[in-house]
Amino acid sequence: MSKVGDLHKKWSRDSDYRKAFDELKPEFDLARSLIEARLGAGLTQAQLAKRMKTSQSVVARLEGGRIHPSTRTLGRVARATGTRLRISFESAGDTA
Repeated sequence: MSKVGDLHKKWSRDSDYRKAFDELKPEFDLARSLIEARLGAGLTQAQLAKRMKTSQSVVARLEGGRIHPSTRTLGRVARATGTRLRISFESAGDTA
């Protein structure tokens, strides 16, 4: 069985894959942050869902990047995990 990291490295040689991955990077980063907040709080998806007064499947969709959460939802995740929500804008570099 191949590891995701190994597959990513292999596929990254393809320019179409790299372009698609780069376009989705913000979503991947958000999903990773949500998972890290939950794990850092020592919670399962079900436990986080209970604290947020939602279902485990909603938490799974958030962490899977299949839905785009509102700032209100992100705030609920922060409160439930004992973290602080911080949203910022960073320079995109040369986009011209």
